[in-house]
Amino acid sequence: MRICTCPPGEGRVELGKTIPDLLDEACEKNPNPRFLNQRVNGEWVRYSHHDFRDEAEAQAAGWVELGMAPGERVALFMHSNADFVRVDMGSILARLVDVPIYLTYAPELIVFTLQHAEAKALVVGDETLLERLFPLLDELPTLRYLVVARPPGHWEALKSRIPSHIEPLTLDELIEQGRQRLAKEPNLVVGMKKAIRPEDLLTILYTSGTTGLPKGVMLTHQNITSNVIAAFSVFEEHFLPGQEVALSFLPLTHIFARMMQYGYMYRGAAVYFTEPKRLVEDAQEVRPTVFITVPRLVERIYERILERAATLKGLKGALLRRAVAFAQAYEWTSPPTGLKALEHRLLDRLVYSKWREILGGRLKYAVSGGAALRAQLAHFFAAAGIYFLEGYGLTETSPVITVNRYGRAKPGTAGQPIPGVEVAIAEDGEILTRGPHVMKGYYKNPEATREVMDEEGWFHTGDIGELDEDCYLRITDRKKHLFKLSTGKYVAPQPLEDHLRRSPLVDQAMVVGEGRKFTAALIFANEEGVRLFVEKAGLNANRPLLDLLREPVIQEEFRRTVQTTNAAWPRWMRIRRVALLPRTLSMEDGLLTPTLKVRRAQVGDAFSDVIVALYQTPPGQGDWVILDIE
Repeated sequence: MRICTCPPGEGRVELGKTIPDLLDEACEKNPNPRFLNQRVNGEWVRYSHHDFRDEAEAQAAGWVELGMAPGERVALFMHSNADFVRVDMGSILARLVDVPIYLTYAPELIVFTLQHAEAKALVVGDETLLERLFPLLDELPTLRYLVVARPPGHWEALKSRIPSHIEPLTLDELIEQGRQRLAKEPNLVVGMKKAIRPEDLLTILYTSGTTGLPKGVMLTHQNITSNVIAAFSVFEEHFLPGQEVALSFLPLTHIFARMMQYGYMYRGAAVYFTEPKRLVEDAQEVRPTVFITVPRLVERIYERILERAATLKGLKGALLRRAVAFAQAYEWTSPPTGLKALEHRLLDRLVYSKWREILGGRLKYAVSGGAALRAQLAHFFAAAGIYFLEGYGLTETSPVITVNRYGRAKPGTAGQPIPGVEVAIAEDGEILTRGPHVMKGYYKNPEATREVMDEEGWFHTGDIGELDEDCYLRITDRKKHLFKLSTGKYVAPQPLEDHLRRSPLVDQAMVVGEGRKFTAALIFANEEGVRLFVEKAGLNANRPLLDLLREPVIQEEFRRTVQTTNAAWPRWMRIRRVALLPRTLSMEDGLLTPTLKVRRAQVGDAFSDVIVALYQTPPGQGDWVILDIE
């Protein structure tokens, strides 16, 4: 079995560190007066590295004053902002194990997580989140403390709604209790820090999961610190200590955003917290040099550019369409020469520079994770000097396994291993990894741990992929998503689905066919894209979406999309029938995970009648459109 590692002489591996070690080192070497920045009542509230550490130490002493013992669990039901980061560090210094909870979880999953983790304390962001928890508190007998980070003015009245077995307090009150304890015992935190070991459990992260109940991933200090140092070390020339500005908008309940936050802290970056809906507005104010993202956001930006190019009139419209066409043909790894290079410079001055200004004008690169980023998009934005670097990892791997490097990215791959990480491909194509980044195991679930960890220390990711001659990793599918047709042929649905989603008419797609004679697909229409296409075709777009899907011109476009997808695959794998559905999938309806992956089993159940209709001759009728594909 071929084992790939980081290219020789690149980056570094450091073991034996704790998260407080990274904070102390940052305060000594890379302190930033604008470390954390959170908008409150329209104004940025700032925390320097030293303010952040001082408050975290007081908070830790407050937890001790409450009687919280090392190793006990504190759950975080909070927005992804500076408050989350503050509470996270305070609980870490108190040697507690924090358990972030997805804000998108249904009530039963919130209860499951708190009960399974046996959380003794729960920190809630604000009144809005607290209101969601009130009906659940009686089901949580192990809970002893409820802390509200930003209580409303009528906090005293709200406290009467909290069950008697739970003590309510605010984050400010917790910190004040800690300050009073430190006044009596000034060396308390010093002793607490010395007691933390790299192998100590730091956090339990419950995987969102596409099937079944979430599993609690146990990550240690060393799991995460080794990953932070290794991942950031391969960007040392392009991530300057104390000089970078990061825009943070991904959920800190995800290990990707959280690991990056520790890295920003360690390297002295200024971090500004925002939300996806405010991304452009805040980017133009903050002018970030770096951020992390997910492919879906990149796709939405791309779709907006295409829509603008299709509707803009006159000379500006013609220029934008030329810039789009040039970017669509651009090869990141083979810059144009001669007259093409001259045209590129002209388009850059007139069009692409404006695209960069939308993101603040200073962006060096953005790292994309959570799912595969289409190579087409990486090439497209590279033409405009906007560099999206794809990486790969899982919650169980802290998370980074591989990442594309600045200056030598291979679009369509997830890059090369970071220092200290080994990657291999098993005989069945599954991606394996080994190293200090691999989790301690699943909490209270040794059987599940044994299923993914072998005797040689390899973690079995469940993803299918391949390594090229330079150890760049390409992910092709999820192992558990493979299905067998009644003909005995296996189908890998993800490449088909990824290709279908390239169409501006497609929001989501799920390929089906387990035990059937042929492959079919559910296509969830992108309403905005469909309406724009119909309008351009000269038809009335102000009708129900289902009516638009019944238009011959739209059906023919969907057929072309599927035929283009099919062209790259063997005949037995090709999609022969599709159902067009006039709706979207969401986290709220339980059909997407918090990382925006399709929950295949749940979608299959929710649309079982559509799947049955796909295999009927003639197909059944319903609130959908079924097309045969030649």
